[in-house]
Amino acid sequence: MGMNPSPNFDDLAAQLRACRICRDAPRFGAALPHEPRPIIQGSATARLCIASQAPGTRAHASGIPFDDRSGTRLRDWLGLDKTTFYDASKVAIVPMGSCFPGHDAKGGDLGPRRECAEAWRRPLFQALPNLDLVLLIGQYAQAWHMGDDFRDGLTETVRRWRSILDNPQKPRILPLPHPSWRNNGWLKTNSWFEAELLPVLRSEIRTMFELEDKEL
Repeated sequence: MGMNPSPNFDDLAAQLRACRICRDAPRFGAALPHEPRPIIQGSATARLCIASQAPGTRAHASGIPFDDRSGTRLRDWLGLDKTTFYDASKVAIVPMGSCFPGHDAKGGDLGPRRECAEAWRRPLFQALPNLDLVLLIGQYAQAWHMGDDFRDGLTETVRRWRSILDNPQKPRILPLPHPSWRNNGWLKTNSWFEAELLPVLRSEIRTMFELEDKEL
């Protein structure tokens, strides 16, 4: 018997965009109080995956992932222009929660809805067979993808980035903080992130897409 083919990413993405679990059949807490708008990007050929948290208000309004200042900072971290960042044949953006989760009492974004990852995450990654690198942005993605290896919180996990990136698993993973302006203090306190990690990340991505261009 042959191996089962990978699920079709486009078909899964279309099903996900029609999903209303968190509003109509919530399993964890109250129902989503607004109309869901699942946001996802990718294709079976994508080599880089951004495993993010959940869309914010601007992304919810536009339907475009990272359509805010966080996206500007993230693209700077990666050394990518908008054209490449939003090229679904190269870059997959698969948040832990595909819909904007709403605000907490202080006006901050709530965490991603747990229903989303439980229903969709494994099949989506099965439909991304060519990934070389998955960027785990924030503690939710790190906890899900790393399991017991996510320990001592986000800062200590990101601090171990070299050994995590050097792990020969396929695809490789790399933990990052969220690029939100709310993390300006973290970036200032942890200056090693921009001085040591980001140059390696940019080099990895540059090499990845240069190789991809040659293959094409």
